[in-house]
Amino acid sequence: MIALLQRVSEASVSVKASAGERPLGAIRAGLLVLLGVERGDGSAQADRLLQRLLAYRVFSDAEGRMNLNLQQAGGELLLVPQFTLAADTRSGNRPGFSTAAEPALGKQLFDYVREQAQRELGHCAAGEFGADMLVRLTNDGPVTFHLRVPPPDAAP
Repeated sequence: MIALLQRVSEASVSVKASAGERPLGAIRAGLLVLLGVERGDGSAQADRLLQRLLAYRVFSDAEGRMNLNLQQAGGELLLVPQFTLAADTRSGNRPGFSTAAEPALGKQLFDYVREQAQRELGHCAAGEFGADMLVRLTNDGPVTFHLRVPPPDAAP
């Protein structure tokens, strides 16, 4: 599984609709996490990735050092499914998606991570798997990190 973490001062996600937009979720200061699922991922990768992103220290302490995690900083979490993170971009001018999980597995694992995050944090805003979404954010820093927990037998 792949996560692109962005420290934000605010973020929101909505679904594009013929009559405008349908809001899905919004947060104040915290993390916007774009989440991609790779072929071969399972609950073990999902659990490890969630553990890492909740513990990742990207918020400033009193000395201005990135020493605080999401909960220590009192931040909020917005998860957005993003299958394009699993794209194969090693050659050519067009991404390939043979390394991305099938949609059913992608949805299952995205929902699983969202539910586990909800359980850990008490609240987790989220996008909608498979929807055409609009994501708005104010990146704080900017601070952006790429985390990956590879599926079994995958190159790191």
